[in-house]
Amino acid sequence: MKSIKEMFEEQYGNTSTRSSEIMEELKKYRSIDISYSRVLSSMCTIPHPYAIEAHLMFLETNLGNPGIFRGTKMLEDKVIAMLGKILHNENAVGYICSGGTEGNIQGIRAARNIHRKRDGNIVVPKSAHFSFDKVGDLLRLEVRKAGLDEEYRVDVSDVESLVDENTVAIVGIAGTTELGQIDPIVELSEIAIEKGIELHVDAAFGGLVIPFMDNPYPFDFQNEGVSSITIDPHKMGMATIPAGGILFRDERYLRALEVKTPYLTSKAQYTLTGTRPGTGVASTYAVLKKLGFEGMQRIVRECMKNTRILLEEMVNLGFEPVIEPVMNVVAFKTDKAEKIRDELYKREWVISTIREPKAIRFVVMPHVTEDVIKDFISELREVLKVL
Repeated sequence: MKSIKEMFEEQYGNTSTRSSEIMEELKKYRSIDISYSRVLSSMCTIPHPYAIEAHLMFLETNLGNPGIFRGTKMLEDKVIAMLGKILHNENAVGYICSGGTEGNIQGIRAARNIHRKRDGNIVVPKSAHFSFDKVGDLLRLEVRKAGLDEEYRVDVSDVESLVDENTVAIVGIAGTTELGQIDPIVELSEIAIEKGIELHVDAAFGGLVIPFMDNPYPFDFQNEGVSSITIDPHKMGMATIPAGGILFRDERYLRALEVKTPYLTSKAQYTLTGTRPGTGVASTYAVLKKLGFEGMQRIVRECMKNTRILLEEMVNLGFEPVIEPVMNVVAFKTDKAEKIRDELYKREWVISTIREPKAIRFVVMPHVTEDVIKDFISELREVLKVL
């Protein structure tokens, strides 16, 4: 049987590779990726230049051991305070995590641990992100899915009918993945208060869009029943990946998540993952500090302007929107959704589709400029001729 050394040398040779060759190989693989300038489906975008600079400065930091990376932990506390203010709760607690999936897991895990229900359940909209199916599997909770109204918001009466004595939490979405719709969080908050259960708001996308819109819907902690919110700076916050976020109304939710960490510099840990890069913290702070409220508002307004341009162009081509866009996400009905998507992908344009109703979907992020939209529409006209 060959040794590991022999197998390694067969594959990679017995001398180290020159750095220039390694870099050229890496460039080759990176060049295969599709440029963001041709991606109209992603809820992530090109990081802000300040985010990149901050990321590089914090490359070796590990928030899994905050006693060593003391300054990085202090910076995370400042970031959570900044996000808390955006979400109408200066006393909010939480941490920067890997993304919306982890945030949703932790929001529901805290609710389950607080209520300690055996055979518990959660009630989510049918429009909820697929991460809630993972939540149910990991936490052994039944996931009950409430229907939607004509505008694809969760039906409040259906939520009420699905809640029972074993429900630990209900979920509302502030910026649905498929349509960018906002659920009636105000009404869901009232249900949570009446039933004595938690309300988790998945605002992974909308959390850094809605507050900067001209007429923001009250989706956050200003509603007394909201206990936790997922918010992702690596989406509209233009931080580097990974930079998700989970915020709670107060400390008792973090305490419900704690496990002892006897061999680290901290006595306990409330995060899901152990090792956590400080890069997301630093890049989030850099962008929010640099742009401020007015800078973020300008970016959101530009995205909304370009969403309206895309809407007008698509309507002129004969497409009908599923709903009028609430934020910078828009979908258009078509029976040829998959064919259009696949033909565009051959030409290295990336859009996505939704199933109910059949439609093609777009997310107009900061990298989707007016020029990008014009180039895309020109290509789409050619695609429609061959279908």
